[in-house]
Amino acid sequence: MKIRTRLSLLYLALTAAVLLGFAFIIYISAKNDREKEFYTRLEREAVTKANLYFDAKVDAKTLQDIYKNNRLTINEVEVAIFSEDLKLLYHDSKEIDAVKETRAMLTKIRDKGHINFTQNGWQVTGILHNYKGKNYIITAIAYDKYGYKKLDSLFKTSVLVFFITLPLLYFLALYFSKKALEPITDITEKANLISGSNLHLRLDVTEGKDELNTLSQTFNIMLTRLENSFDSQKQFISNISHEIRTPLAAIITELELADRNDKTVDEYRGAVKNALKDASRLVKLSNSLLDLAKASYDPSEISMRPVRADELLLDALHIVQVANKGYEAEINFDGFSDSDSQVTVNGNEYLLRVAFMNIIENACKFSTDKRCRITISFNENALIITFSDNGIGIEQTDIDNLFTPFYRGKNKKFAEGNGIGLSLTRRIVILHNGTISVTSVVGKGSEFVITLPHL
Repeated sequence: MKIRTRLSLLYLALTAAVLLGFAFIIYISAKNDREKEFYTRLEREAVTKANLYFDAKVDAKTLQDIYKNNRLTINEVEVAIFSEDLKLLYHDSKEIDAVKETRAMLTKIRDKGHINFTQNGWQVTGILHNYKGKNYIITAIAYDKYGYKKLDSLFKTSVLVFFITLPLLYFLALYFSKKALEPITDITEKANLISGSNLHLRLDVTEGKDELNTLSQTFNIMLTRLENSFDSQKQFISNISHEIRTPLAAIITELELADRNDKTVDEYRGAVKNALKDASRLVKLSNSLLDLAKASYDPSEISMRPVRADELLLDALHIVQVANKGYEAEINFDGFSDSDSQVTVNGNEYLLRVAFMNIIENACKFSTDKRCRITISFNENALIITFSDNGIGIEQTDIDNLFTPFYRGKNKKFAEGNGIGLSLTRRIVILHNGTISVTSVVGKGSEFVITLPHL
């Protein structure tokens, strides 16, 4: 069932329930008002006729004739007067007597002073009337034919109006639900036009603050993220293609040159050496891309456990020194730790080691003395690791883009690289709820600071 139909039926059901409630309240109110008004009329007629009987001294036959004549045209009230000892003094019509006055009824009127009740549709009121120090029991009885007819007419009119109104309410509900859902229809049609080739398109947003406007804004924010993601992916693939193509082209060129003419053993060795060098670059690039992919995982999918940062730094330094002869580094503690928890972080051992290796290798690579100074300090909440070098430094324009994948600064001629290491390090640090910052002075050196929450 479509939302429009469901909303229309829901609106119809709620409105019908409200109408029924109002109709019921009006009918019950009219019924109670009719009953109260008629009882008041009965009491008034009873007192009036008693006054005619006692004060005006109108004889019983005259009063009875008036009753019989009026009864033919109007709902005349039938009145009876009894003494306090329950003897009948006057009755409008004994032969008609719509409601028989029993001894029990008269006793109840005398004891309570006033009663109202209904019998077979006839309304009866009984009052204890005092006249010149004596109590008399008066009963007044009548059938409110016109009141019941009006009440019946009100009921039939209410039922008729209700069933006539239902179809009108349904069509009104359809119309208003269509109007209410028009923005969703527009959003759907516009969203269907958006694909990977035109992610620049956006949904229309008005100045209102309704839910649908908020939904459109949310979609536009999502589309912006998707567009940026697609652009980054395209740029990423383009950079990877370029980075991979360069060493492959060099390898192919070296091998083609070696295969073209007879060469000496030394020339063949040179070609193989150059090819191996380019192959090593390719392997290093592949490893960096794999590490970058791992660092992009959902944090919930990466296994974390308590690891000592100082031990990981020693492992990272050893691996860097084995791969790069001449690289040196020293690790110092700034202050003494009261417990192992201050140098222990909750993290992934492999990824943290990769991050430390990238920083150490980067510091040694761009340092004239190939050295890196590592200082470990801590505060109440975090472990602080500082990597310093005496290198060529980084210009401010390069610092702003330093952690962008495949970005190579103006110092790229000083040492080889693929522009992945620092961006990978930043992702790993963020993955571990840490921060990384860099300060640098051109010609003097750079300082990287990694902050990680300790246990």
